[in-house]
Parts: sequence; structure tokens; C-alpha cells
Amino acid sequence: MKTPRLNEMKGERIAKVLARAGLCSRRQAERWIEAGRVKVEGRTLTSAAVTVTPESRIEVDGKALIAAGETRLWRYHKPAGLITSHRDPKGRPTVFERLPKSLGRVISVGRLDLNSEGLLLLTNDGELARTLELPKTGWTRRYRVRVFGGVEEARLAALKDGVTTGGGDYGPIDAKLDRIQGSNAWLTVSLKEGRNREVRKVMEYLGLQVNRLIRIAYGPFQLGRLGRGQLARVPAKVLREQLGLEAIKIV
Repeated sequence: MKTPRLNEMKGERIAKVLARAGLCSRRQAERWIEAGRVKVEGRTLTSAAVTVTPESRIEVDGKALIAAGETRLWRYHKPAGLITSHRDPKGRPTVFERLPKSLGRVISVGRLDLNSEGLLLLTNDGELARTLELPKTGWTRRYRVRVFGGVEEARLAALKDGVTTGGGDYGPIDAKLDRIQGSNAWLTVSLKEGRNREVRKVMEYLGLQVNRLIRIAYGPFQLGRLGRGQLARVPAKVLREQLGLEAIKIV
């Protein structure tokens, strides 16, 4: 029997419902509402300050909203060369084009850039994705990084206090030298902010060129032995244990 969701028992703000259905982020939903793309009970909304229930008739771009099902999370081994986007103006291949159609619409928890590879979390619940991306969640992202250049371990160690570069201020980063391989070196880098191209920008600040970047963990979830392009669903029991009931809105 399907486990009831929290929003099946009480009303929620419309933007949150759209996000939970996996259509977009909550902020995007608010923009859609402002653009007149969302209707409730046949009335076009002009404000996101509207509460709806499971019985509400909701339309987006003239199409009825399909109620969100059970919250699900998958581990995906993203290969290099794919854009973490549903569509790319430049026509480059995307992560979502490579996923099985049977998966339905999913969104990513954060992103990996074109040349990065490794663990990418996918979910059908936009609100869950937003929760897991927030710095206050406190989850560590861990990477194996191959760099070209002379590595100074003292400078790596100093990253634990945060760093200011031309690209901005970055919080504490744990970076360790694993081994030297010719003109390259392998590092293990851990951080909690996960800002856009953070690892690459900080390594550049240290005079190092990243030529391979693999995310091996996101919070408690590991890449493990998942092969390139492979997908594995995280069991519901593990979700409950790792995230807690409130985080995934399952009761």
C-alpha cells in the first residue's frame, strides 16, 4: 500500500506543490505564476500566496498537474561530456536524454559541469532536491581530482580555513594529496558549499589545472561501483534512515 505523503493531509503553497511534482524549483514556480502560466480551479494565478490541497484542480500551461507520487531518489554515474540540463541551447548531449524513459521526469540534486563525472543524485521531488542542495543541510561533497602542476601540501592544508579568490569567497575545504603520477597529482577534496565550479576555481587559484574531476560522494550516498551511465534507486528504507521523515515528507 502506498505510504501517504504529508501534503495529502493538509494544504501547501502552490509553488511548493509544483516543485514537489518535479516540474521546476520553487523559485521557478513563482516566476511561472507571475507569468500567468498556472491556474487553480480555472482561475489564473497572479500570486504564489495561494494554498492548495490534493483535491485542488491545478493546471500548468493548460495541462492538468499530475499529482506527485512517492518520493524517490537515484544514484547516477554521470559520464564526462554530458550537460546537467533538460535541454541545451548549443545542442550538446544532456544527462536527461540518456536516462530511461520509464524513469519519468526527474531533476538533479545540484549539478556536475560538462567535463566532470561521477555521482549525480536524481529525484522526482523538486522540494527534496532543494533541501539537499542547501548549505545548511551540511552534507559533504567528496571528489577525486587529478591536477597538473606542482602541489604544495601546505597550501592545500590552508584551504581548511576557507579562501578568497578572484571568483569570490569559499568556505572550508579539506584537500589531501593522494599520490604523484608523473606531471599530475591525485587529490581527495571535500567541501560543503558545492558552488558553481568551486573545485576548479580553487585549484586554479593554487596554480593547478584540473584535468579530471570525479564526485565520489554526496552526503551519505556513495558512487561505489556504479559503472559509467548506470543508475540505481536508493531504497525507501535508506531514505528514511539518512534523511528523516520531515526531510522527504513521508509519514
